[in-house]
Amino acid sequence: MTLIAIIVLLILLLLGTPLFAVILGATLLGFWNSGVDWAVITVELYRIAETPLLVALPLFTFSGYILSESKTSERLLALSQAFFGWMPTSLAIVSLISSEIFTAFTGASGVTIVALGALLLPALIKEGYSEKLSLGLVTITGSLGLLLPPSVPLILYGIIVQQMNLGIDISLNQLFLAGLLPATVMMLLLIVYLMWTTRHLKLPKVPFSFHKVKTALRAALWELPLPFFIFIGIFGGFFAISEVAAVTALYVLVVEVFIYREITVFSLKKIILDSMQMVGSILLILGVSMAFTNYLIDAQVPTHLFAWVKSSVDSKFTFLILLNIFLLLLGAILDIFSALIIVVPLILPMAMGYGIHPLHLGIIFLANMQIGYFTPPVGMNLFIASYRFDKPILEICLATLPFMVVLFLAVLIITYFPWLSIWFLN
Repeated sequence: MTLIAIIVLLILLLLGTPLFAVILGATLLGFWNSGVDWAVITVELYRIAETPLLVALPLFTFSGYILSESKTSERLLALSQAFFGWMPTSLAIVSLISSEIFTAFTGASGVTIVALGALLLPALIKEGYSEKLSLGLVTITGSLGLLLPPSVPLILYGIIVQQMNLGIDISLNQLFLAGLLPATVMMLLLIVYLMWTTRHLKLPKVPFSFHKVKTALRAALWELPLPFFIFIGIFGGFFAISEVAAVTALYVLVVEVFIYREITVFSLKKIILDSMQMVGSILLILGVSMAFTNYLIDAQVPTHLFAWVKSSVDSKFTFLILLNIFLLLLGAILDIFSALIIVVPLILPMAMGYGIHPLHLGIIFLANMQIGYFTPPVGMNLFIASYRFDKPILEICLATLPFMVVLFLAVLIITYFPWLSIWFLN
């Protein structure tokens, strides 16, 4: 009977049944076999709803959706160009910086490729960059920024870890700090690669102009305080994370609707529905997944899994290599939210068994997921870029390959130098 139920669940998954429904089915099956009351699932949903950190998730998501619907991307691009346009390979560097900041606020949902890529691709080609390099650059920038606040995946990872009661308390403040240096490493390696690969091109340089800086600052005047709300509010100890999220959402709403007037009051309904639909799907998967995790823990699956891995892998170095390979493959077949919710509860106890700090694991996980966004066969950014720029998927894949190699090198550095993620704990 159990085997038949498992086969049915796998068939439903392959037929496109919503992931939460399949996980819920597996959870119900596991509890039924163990004789556990199904009411534990509703208890788990209630426990997650009581998590104070959860309030930040919908508020930051709502803020990101508003920013993505406005002309924030154009103002951010102009501001980056004004400050960094004088540098060698300036437009490529501006593309990286502006995309990383934009993605951190809007989430790695592909909106960066749609909003900024449409501006950047023709500009890069016109300035003298090859089409292949330009395509690869605008595709990979769609996932840069996952390690920077207020990244929704970072918040979600923090919620999952807090729900697991591992005996180690980690806060969102710590997660935000943990991602700063690794994000910088990834950015610097990409800049070095771009400068090296374009060294023979005669690219135009834009002289630094105070007038351009002043104009760009004036245009983005009302959006400039956003990063300060987060960094000063959280790290300065003035606000809790939920309060910062609320202030950010209110500020973005007022600025984009009533000051810039790029979003009408009537269009807010669709933005609210779209953003909350995304949050609802995350919470639904999170609730049933945490219930399923409880079943796995009761069945001692993580313990047995760790014992099996420990018998085959005797060193932390080897475990980390295998972990990175596994996460890259995972990112190629599963979206980041599902991967976080389903896999983190399984691998975190194993990683801690090898002495890996939860903060370090979170950064390793998300760094790999950044690459997963443009890894075949189902890397979401590949399909978005292919549709947006009317190019074959294979051409997009080949264009992103060099960047994938550079970012994987960055992942290895992040993996084997844990200080980059936990420097503030010493």
